[in-house]
Amino acid sequence: MLEYIRIGCAVPPVRIGSTEENVAEICRKIREAEERKCDLLLFPELSITGYSCADLFFQDILLKKAAEGLDTILRCSVDYPKITVVVGLPAAIGGQIYNCAAVLSGGILHGLVPKTFLPNSGEFYEQRWFSSAKDLQAESVAARELGLSGDRQIPVGSDLLFRLADGAMLGVEICEDLWTPLPPSTLLALGGAEVVVNLSASNETVGKREYRRSLVKHQSSACYCVYAFCSAGWEESTQDLVFSGHSLVCENGVLLQENRERIASDYLLVQDADLGKVRAERKKNKSFADAAALCGSPVRTIPCGGGTLRSRGENYPVSKLPFIPDARQDRQERCLGIFRMQAMGLARRLKAIGANAVIGVSGGLDSTLALLVAAEAMRLLGRPVSDVYGITMPCFGTSDRTYSNALELMRTLGVRQREISIRDAVSTHFRDIGHDPSVLDTTYENAQARERTQILMDVAGMVGGIVVGTGDLSELALGWCTYNGDHMSMYGVNASIPKTLVRWIIDAIAEMPEYAASRAVLLDILDTPISPELLPPDAEGKISQHTEDLVGPYALHDFFLYYVLRFGFTPGKVYHLACRAFAEDFSREIILKWLKVFYRRFFAQQFKRSCMPDGVKVGSVSLSPRGDWRMPSDASARLWLQELESL
Repeated sequence: MLEYIRIGCAVPPVRIGSTEENVAEICRKIREAEERKCDLLLFPELSITGYSCADLFFQDILLKKAAEGLDTILRCSVDYPKITVVVGLPAAIGGQIYNCAAVLSGGILHGLVPKTFLPNSGEFYEQRWFSSAKDLQAESVAARELGLSGDRQIPVGSDLLFRLADGAMLGVEICEDLWTPLPPSTLLALGGAEVVVNLSASNETVGKREYRRSLVKHQSSACYCVYAFCSAGWEESTQDLVFSGHSLVCENGVLLQENRERIASDYLLVQDADLGKVRAERKKNKSFADAAALCGSPVRTIPCGGGTLRSRGENYPVSKLPFIPDARQDRQERCLGIFRMQAMGLARRLKAIGANAVIGVSGGLDSTLALLVAAEAMRLLGRPVSDVYGITMPCFGTSDRTYSNALELMRTLGVRQREISIRDAVSTHFRDIGHDPSVLDTTYENAQARERTQILMDVAGMVGGIVVGTGDLSELALGWCTYNGDHMSMYGVNASIPKTLVRWIIDAIAEMPEYAASRAVLLDILDTPISPELLPPDAEGKISQHTEDLVGPYALHDFFLYYVLRFGFTPGKVYHLACRAFAEDFSREIILKWLKVFYRRFFAQQFKRSCMPDGVKVGSVSLSPRGDWRMPSDASARLWLQELESL
């Protein structure tokens, strides 16, 4: 199950008090929403009559025609049973008038949710006409009392939850309810609501659109929910107010979509939302469950249609690079913020133990970032950059390009540099263990990695330093490191940085004035193919061993890693998302091939992560065995691979 829900926010033209015309427009929007395969459709507050009827709400004929209009909408919905519709109207219950949201589908009125908080200051005076949900004396009302046809008892109250297709749970609140210290949606979310809709008539004033957006984003974040807000359009009365028709859909604090026009009417905004992300966050966040136990109030759950949700996420944004913002300014800010966190983490460790920093510099991406972090850490501590010891250790696979880049980077940064060739030491080691150096196998590669680590550790002892690890998050996930070789250090500054992000951090640093002297070499390093350089170069002296040819494209693996760890999605859903994101880059067969490789390696290489050194955490995805990922090293990947085989 993909767990997407398609939500429509409909702002139809409105004529104040003309219920027949308004209902006709509402039915037109329902038909349009059916064409776009919406699962859930909401309208503005009091959309059957118009919000700005004022004292006309006391007129019995308006209340009667509003009920008849709801009957018409119910009949219209019979032809579109897969859409749950939420529409606003005034309703007379127990001798009082309530500002209500009606939830219906397939010709059935499932319930009425009255507004709880009625604004009564400034330009608002709703308490003149309406009573609050807290004033209700009954939990249901007869259809005939509402002026509707039929003999059913209709559930009514602010405590109603509606179970939609695939078990999606819907909560409803109205306009001012959201603007209070304790919105009803908070209690509904604690009671199980995964989607909250708000039928609103929020007038426009200077700065209010931005404030409204921040309010909806915050509520969706605090409640771990999808929150859809739909407000009355400009065709409401302008006697004293202007209404803008602002609609937006947020998910876990992220704005998915809003209408672009600042003053709008007569449109249908359609957006897919991912209930899987909502459910994943709630599973992980135990404070949410604690709040539900402490503050949750009883709710009533109303079955509201069955079957399955229709959306497959076609309207849901999926980025190829989930760790990296699309906009350049956002990307620069995030990358430099991460760089600062890395440097602060290392600076604190160096200060605590009074140590220098020792780093193996290969001329590749990871060691470049680690060296930059170490240099920045010394600046933060007010210490000379020469307290960083950079060591390049050429061997059989070192290319001229990476060798010269390593030396140039150390020179331009001003770190203390050394060159220690490991050719003779590794050749001696091959003789000692009886390995034929012409056999370019795992032993051939691992011996070089372990020799480099031994040198770094011993030099660190000589100069009173610690070895700063260079391995990144992607390598840890795939186990693409030599156990007790480049796998090991005394502090890993790149431990929670995925490979795709390493590039962009270096790119951002290259723009910093403080690193202008290193800009040219940094750009050349960014242009160098990713390689461990453990096999000899080709006949032209170029890198022959390309990591992505062996383990797969890091863009794919980082994508897999994000959705597997961040949300715990099934292999089938991860595959579906990857096929959408990389449709123009890889065939579905290639994506499936590398996804299988990812799961096999991720499970098989846990033993390396179980003993990984300390490292600074910078994002929501990390593999530290002490804080973020605990997994037995002998766990089986069978269930995950079986699902992939069945696709």
